[in-house]
Amino acid sequence: MKTKRFLLSFLVFGAVAFFCNNANAEEVVVDENLANVECKDYAANSWRQNWFLQLGAGMNAPFVENYLSNGEEKHHITLALNAGFGHWFSPYLAVRFSALGGALHWDNNDFSKAKYANLNMDLMWDMFNSIGGINTKRVFTIVPFVGIGGTYVWDIKSAGSNIYGDNGVKDRTWALPVSAGLQFRFRLCKYVDFFLEGRAQFYGDNFNGCAYGDPIDVNLTAIGGLTFNFGGRHFDTVNPCNYLDYINKLNGQVNALRGELASTAAALAACEAQLPCPEVKQVECPENPSAMLSAVRFSLNSSKIAKREMVNVYNVAEWMKANKDAKVSINGYADKKTGTSAYNEKLSERRAKAVYDKLVEYGVDADRLSINAHGDAVQPYADQNDWNRIVLFETK
Repeated sequence: MKTKRFLLSFLVFGAVAFFCNNANAEEVVVDENLANVECKDYAANSWRQNWFLQLGAGMNAPFVENYLSNGEEKHHITLALNAGFGHWFSPYLAVRFSALGGALHWDNNDFSKAKYANLNMDLMWDMFNSIGGINTKRVFTIVPFVGIGGTYVWDIKSAGSNIYGDNGVKDRTWALPVSAGLQFRFRLCKYVDFFLEGRAQFYGDNFNGCAYGDPIDVNLTAIGGLTFNFGGRHFDTVNPCNYLDYINKLNGQVNALRGELASTAAALAACEAQLPCPEVKQVECPENPSAMLSAVRFSLNSSKIAKREMVNVYNVAEWMKANKDAKVSINGYADKKTGTSAYNEKLSERRAKAVYDKLVEYGVDADRLSINAHGDAVQPYADQNDWNRIVLFETK
């Protein structure tokens, strides 16, 4: 709501500033850039939204120095456990910390094995939101990711180990892998997704304690599990085209204000053209005048009391409350230069009746009031035609 008020205030201020310099202009407000607005959703979320926890399990398959002394080779599959925690910063990108761990088995002259723990920081990309538009309720999504991390391998038992330390052949290693993979995500409900994920991690040749053969060791993992979305996956979206109707409405209001300003400027110019004002002759009033000085003025062809004239009606009401015995005649008039005599008589009657109703509303007894409609037959101000759109009062 504050934004709407600001926009309206800004547009109104601009219109007023324009007419201060161009009093007679009536140009239409047109934003030429509106036609070039791209109608698409823009999304954002706060750091509090779209956190998730991932738990899963699957298998490891290391591709390292993997052959027996007889020339045969066999890849062994072992259990891998996974836990991850991350945040979607937008509908397209997320950062995740993902931990993997388990046992590794491979053949290197003889059956070899070790244990490992791995932690990765992954950059994830929601491909479907980027290509097909933002949809947090999409049932199936493909999420490619890349990552960097650290891996600790210990309890290495391999007949082919050839990396030495201070105490002989090392039975543990550190490595800094890079990785890439794909996640297939299936939406179960607002808060839970099922996922299948494949990852390839690339290491230097010392990953498994052996440094010969291929220069790069690879560990493949396939994981399945559940992702828990805290508070559900939600993004605040906005489409600029949703506001075009509102902006056009504001433009219409500005145009209306410009028209009113132009009319006011024309009326002011007409008033200034009548300057200097005619000299007012001073007359002596009797001690108990029958005419009251208060008057109620009306606009052309109108019987509605303007807000600025209410003070005069109110003053008459207060005077009558203070003078309990006084009765007042309400005399309505119309200017002679507009309308027919019959129409002006009715108009003057409506003007007098409007004042009558307001005095009663202010607490004056209706029995103390009477109405006279003079139309344009009587012109209290013969030299000023516009001044005769008026109601005058007489005391009885």
